[in-house]
Amino acid sequence: MSWQEELKQNITTAKELSGLLNCTPEEQQGFAEILEQYPMSITPYYLSLINFEDEHDPIRRMCIPSLHETDLGGSFDTSGEADNTVIVGMQHKYRQTAMVLSTNQCAMYCRHCFRKRLVGLSDEEVARYFDDMIGYIRAHGEISNVLISGGDSFLNSNAVIERYLGALCGIGHLDLIRFGTRVPVVFPSRITGDGELLDILGRYSRKKQIYVVTQYNHPRELTEASLAAVQAIRELGIPVRNQTVLLRGVNDTPETLGALLRGMTRNGILPYYVFQCRPVTGVKNQFQVPLREGYRIVEGAKVLQNGQGKCFRYALSHRSGKIEILGELDDERMLFKYHQAKDSKNAGRIFSLPVNERDCWIDECYGE
Repeated sequence: MSWQEELKQNITTAKELSGLLNCTPEEQQGFAEILEQYPMSITPYYLSLINFEDEHDPIRRMCIPSLHETDLGGSFDTSGEADNTVIVGMQHKYRQTAMVLSTNQCAMYCRHCFRKRLVGLSDEEVARYFDDMIGYIRAHGEISNVLISGGDSFLNSNAVIERYLGALCGIGHLDLIRFGTRVPVVFPSRITGDGELLDILGRYSRKKQIYVVTQYNHPRELTEASLAAVQAIRELGIPVRNQTVLLRGVNDTPETLGALLRGMTRNGILPYYVFQCRPVTGVKNQFQVPLREGYRIVEGAKVLQNGQGKCFRYALSHRSGKIEILGELDDERMLFKYHQAKDSKNAGRIFSLPVNERDCWIDECYGE
């Protein structure tokens, strides 16, 4: 069975969900209304990781809708992606990086997704803008890397993936190409069951450095099947790095986050960022952890690591850049630093802001 056929077995409807959860008719109707706005798609593999006897199961929390998703607090575009779009489907926020939203498809729609508005192009549409994107990257010598994202970059067809790699590997000023994907976590057979994909990645990794950036959020996602997919990628000489999101009810204790980081480094997955959950509409009031609490969780998790497990930054992806959360100064202020800045005047800048125990984000005031 092809991976495309496998995805047709995903749980996608309120009726299917009702059968899993033994919902009342009223609850099923509530889920149906949510799914009209925020689609659901759960692979049978990821569904098998859920403990359905635990209503608060963290795996369940990341994939099964909550009736609280109708909360309209927050914003649909918290990091200003619309402002950074230079060609439909491509953003250029940071000088050295171009990001391509190559598809709006995912193997599974995570309930904490910061792109719940589903920006991006299908792999059929991308052909309309492909040449413009490649031309833009060729014309901007300051761009040293391209992130192919989405949706999920590995939900593109092999032909589309190879088309990107074929074009990008021929651009001399690019140092590397990154693929943003959660496929190893939620749909590992896309990798282990597709020799053609591995062959494509292997061939082009000999022409240009390729990285795979994924998102593990809980230790139970580090299954034998998932780690086999990671190992298949690593055997091609492609490093696998990870961006975890700090999520309420998922990894919001030092012990859980610490176990995740140790499990990743044990298996050759390098921690890259722990991101503060963004204040996205339908997400913020379910998944956000306050900044002060988040800092204490992250520092508690770090204590449990060896040196390799500490090689990440706790950061928030702000409209003005990636801002590292450095620590608590006192009961009133926290310390921050621009790890990446949209405006060069902020590059590396350290600043402090008043932050109370409830604050989960910082506003447009960038500190003193």
